[in-house]
Amino acid sequence: MFDTMTLTKIIGAGCGALLVFLLGNWAAELIYEPAGGHEGENASYVIEVADAGGEGGGEAAEEVDFAAVLAAADPGKGERVFSKCKACHKLEDGANGTGPHLYGVVDREVGSVPGFSYSGALKAVADVWSPEHLDGFLKNPKGYAPGTKMGFSGLKDVEDRANLIAYLGTIGG
Repeated sequence: MFDTMTLTKIIGAGCGALLVFLLGNWAAELIYEPAGGHEGENASYVIEVADAGGEGGGEAAEEVDFAAVLAAADPGKGERVFSKCKACHKLEDGANGTGPHLYGVVDREVGSVPGFSYSGALKAVADVWSPEHLDGFLKNPKGYAPGTKMGFSGLKDVEDRANLIAYLGTIGG
């Protein structure tokens, strides 16, 4: 039933499949790899897009006056935005989760929750969680405090950040 001819056929089929795979890989590299190789300088295909907003159109969102947005913020909407934070943070005083509790976080000292181990990078960002510091941190935690343990990617919408900060300002403040 199982003789040397069967074993030879199995090994030959495996070698043939490996050969087809390697040749396919070689052909794909020739077709899809950039001319300069992939040494990090040109490793992807760039799609040219016409500038949608004219000159400096992408920077208009960066120039928003946060104080004005915060003044018009709605804490009720901020409570809904807080649902993204509930997995790691609690609002009760002293009830730490994966992250520290956020009771009275607005204008609280950075790294001041007892019983929570903060990263050194976070303590170096600011002395007090002012609305402006919270805005920068909530926009891009890893960019604002490189080395922070917080794994959240951030809130890109300035109104969401302002609403959240307004809501947190009503909790324990």
